[in-house]
Parts: sequence; structure tokens; C-alpha cells
Amino acid sequence: MFSSSSGLWLPFALTLLACMRLVATQWPFATVGAETFPDLYEATVMELQTGLDAGQFTSVDLIKAYFARIEEVNLQGPALRAVIETNPSALEEAATLDLERLISGPRSLLHGIPVLVKDNIATIATEGMNTTAGSYSMLGSIVPADAGVVKRLRAAGAIILGKANLSEFAHYRGNLASGWSGRGGQCTNAYYPMADPCGSSAGSAVAASIGLAAVTLGTETDGSITCPANHNNLAGIKPTVGLTSRAGVVPISAHQDTIGPLTRSVSDAAIVLSIIAGPDPNDNYTLAQPSPVPDYTLALNSTALAGARIGVPRRMFLNTTTSGINPYVMETFEQALLTLKALGATVVDPADLPSADEIATSGNETIVLNVDFKIQLNAWYQSLLYNPSGVQNLSDLIAFDNAYPNLEEPTNYTSQSILIASEATTGYNSTFYEALAFDRELGGSRGIDAAISMYNLDALVLPANARVTVPAAIVGYPIVTVPLGFFPSNVTIGSAGPNTVYPAPGVPFGLSFFAGAFSEMKLISYAFSYEQKTMTRLMRKAYAYPTTQLVDVIGK
Repeated sequence: MFSSSSGLWLPFALTLLACMRLVATQWPFATVGAETFPDLYEATVMELQTGLDAGQFTSVDLIKAYFARIEEVNLQGPALRAVIETNPSALEEAATLDLERLISGPRSLLHGIPVLVKDNIATIATEGMNTTAGSYSMLGSIVPADAGVVKRLRAAGAIILGKANLSEFAHYRGNLASGWSGRGGQCTNAYYPMADPCGSSAGSAVAASIGLAAVTLGTETDGSITCPANHNNLAGIKPTVGLTSRAGVVPISAHQDTIGPLTRSVSDAAIVLSIIAGPDPNDNYTLAQPSPVPDYTLALNSTALAGARIGVPRRMFLNTTTSGINPYVMETFEQALLTLKALGATVVDPADLPSADEIATSGNETIVLNVDFKIQLNAWYQSLLYNPSGVQNLSDLIAFDNAYPNLEEPTNYTSQSILIASEATTGYNSTFYEALAFDRELGGSRGIDAAISMYNLDALVLPANARVTVPAAIVGYPIVTVPLGFFPSNVTIGSAGPNTVYPAPGVPFGLSFFAGAFSEMKLISYAFSYEQKTMTRLMRKAYAYPTTQLVDVIGK
């Protein structure tokens, strides 16, 4: 018997697979012409599964193709810097899963599907990758186990393709541009040169937007799935806090952190969420979720908006200067409301959150996040089995960054203001608990819950701007985002920092549906209905994208 450790398993498996593929091409439903292969720029999970089941290609082929696509655009060409590192064990894992498919069939819809995960999501070091949140302070560290969501992905037969770049420490460090990390450099949007990718899940979003992986995972504390989906023409699901496990994820706050998919389509996002959702004994928050975990693909109903009551909380963006919402986005949003009506929804406009004005000026979220971050990040460093940098806590991290400016200080962005403010906190005291309770009230009982009750709504809808994610963030409620439009060619290009721009011609923007806790089924159904009616994502292609396709790697 061959073992993976013997070094003989992979060549044996690849030879066997080549023979099986030769047989597969004789089957009446298998074709080998290049025109029959799914385009990896837009390929859905179901299209890939169909090809895998038919024997057109294997998961080994998929890994080779995605590796080649990453090679084309990540550090070369447009240098998008979406991926920090790829998985050196991916080909071997793919070969094993290909054989399993042939012998016993696929485990799930993600069997043999490559997935990129954000670099704050832990993977076991023996596989050959790091988990660093983009920071050199954790390069070479050894985590005790896979993250909870990674365990679920592996159990479903998915292959971890690599680690996506991110805003360092999930954009909780200081005055840093979105998408920049010490290890990954500046990730940029694929729709316009040096455009802002937005949010801390920047690399995951950019990778998904141009087919560097079939599926990517991001994390959100406040805006970091919603905004990358918004800027990168994607479907993104920010789940209810406690629906997906945060165990093994470099934290900001247990009260707001959540893990979700960034994909090209709502259907793919629903498939992924169905697999990564569920209880985890290593994350107590997940033990309070409703049981059983829904099959979110059952929400993929194109008529779901018929009869739905959708509210527009206009006070969240009446002042476009303070909300940061571009007037062109607002024009397109008004057209989206007409589409919702055409699909049978009753649009209640306005349907304001009673707490809208207070949310705009409250500093409670910062109090909660700073305290949580210090306590939980210190616990993360202590949990590492080994860390060659010697950093053991937040204080050490601040000193490390100061000691290695060539690694951890990009040009013109050297602030560690958030780290310093977090280090100055003194733990869970009355100020913290008062802020936490007030946030729950502002976001929930006088916020989203209040608006839904007052206006008898099924959900609320807003342009997917990062600055209007706060109500859902502070109370831990879900958001589902879909493409809404693209900036016109004559838009005035703005600055998003010294090295990135936003808005810019052709850069996408999105539409977000949100409601109360564990309302994902409804939100997915509304987003899917809107997506299927408009198919906005197909209206424009990125300026930077790889050309490698499956036909280029099969048999080579």
C-alpha cells in the first residue's frame, strides 16, 4: 500500500488518474473539446462538479489551472497581490480526492473544489502554509489546529488552495490602506489599476472576482465581507455572529467577528455557507444557533421577492458626504428599488432605524473592539505552539512593528494607532459592558429589529457601502450583498490613500440586504431573486485577469 509520506503516492495517483481520464473520455457524456470546459473566470461550483463527475477534468487539473492563473496576475503583470501563498500539499490532496470520487463518489458539492481562505484563518502548519493575519510577527508560527471552518471544508472534500492577502490584522492596526499587509503587500482591485479592493478580506474578494479560485472565504467584524463584495462584483454573505465558527481565526472581537463566503454568484455562496455553518464546541457562540443547519441552497428561489416587504432606511445615507456614498451609486440604487418592485416586492421607503442618528455618532463600537482585541489577540499568541518572532502579546507586537519598519511600515502608512489604543485598555470593566449593551440596543431593539417591527418588514436594503454596515455589525446580524453596478468611465477618480484610488472607472459597487439574527435564508432568497433578474456581474469584465484555462493544463 502506498502512503502519502512515502513520496510514491502522488505519482502513482496521477498515473492512475490519467488512465481513468482516458477511459472517461470514451463515455457518451464526456467531451474533451476546449469549448466544453467551463471558463474559470466565471465557473460555478455546479459547473465544476459536472465536469469532475463526467471525467472531463480532475481536481488535480483544477489545482494546476488555478496555480497558473495566480502565477499570471498575482506578482507578475498587474501584480494584484491577492494571494500570500499557495498550498504545497494541494496537488497531493487533489489526487486523493479524485480517486475517492471515482471509488465512492463525491462527499458534497465542494468535493475536490479549490478554496482560498483569508490568511487570518488557521491551517495546520504540516500542510506547508502559514497563518499570520498578514503580519511577519507570526511568520513560521505553528497553530494548534485547523480553524473550525477549515475542518468543515476538509470534511466536505474541499481543497485549501492557499492563503489570501488581507488588510493586516483584519484592518485593525491603524492608518493602513485597505488590502495592505506586511507579508502580502498592497492588494489592488482587478477592475481598475490600483483601485481600492476595500475591507480586510481584500485578497479573497479580488481572487474570487477573476477566478483565481472557485470559492474564497473572508471574515467580517464591520464591513470586511460586505465592502470587498461591493468593490469586486461579488456575492458575499456576512453571517449572523455565531452561525459560523471563529475557532482558529485570528480575532478582533468575539462579539462581532464572523466568517463567510465571497463568490461570483449567490448560488455558490449558498453552497459554501451550508457547509461552513454549524455548531463548534470550540466556539460557544455557535452552540446557540438554531438546529439543524439549513440547506441554504433551498433559498435559491427567483420569485422570492414576490410579496416581500423591503424597507429603505434612508437616514443611514441621507447625507452622501458623511455616508461616503457616491451620487452615481445612489442613482443606480433608486433603479434597483424599481427592480425590486417589478419583482413583486413592496418597498417601504423610508423605513428608518430609530437609532440611526445615534449610531452615526456613537463611539461604543470602538470601546468594545479595542478591549476585545487586546484580550483575544494576547490569547491567540499564547495559543501558538511555536512562534519564531518571539512575539507573545499585543505589547510585543507593537515593539516588533517598530523594530522592523522595512517589513511592517508601508510608505506613508506607519500608524499603529489602533494597536496602541487597544493596548491601553484595562479589560472587561463597567465601561466595556455598558458600551456593549448600548450597541446591542442601538443595532437591535432600537435599530434593525425596531425598523422591521414598526414597518412590518421582511428585510432592509441599502447600497453596500462600508459606512452603513455598522447597525448589523454592532448587533451581530447578517448581510447578503450582490452586484449593483459599475462606475461610469467619466467618474471623477478619488484617492483611497497614497497608492490606491476610489471611485474609478469601471469599479463595481453592490446592493446589501439585511435583517435580524439567523435570517440568512430570506436574505439569500432576496439577493438571488435580484441577481437572477439583473445578472449585473456579467455586464463588465475586469481589466486584469488571467488567461490560463483547463485546456492549457490537462495532460501537461
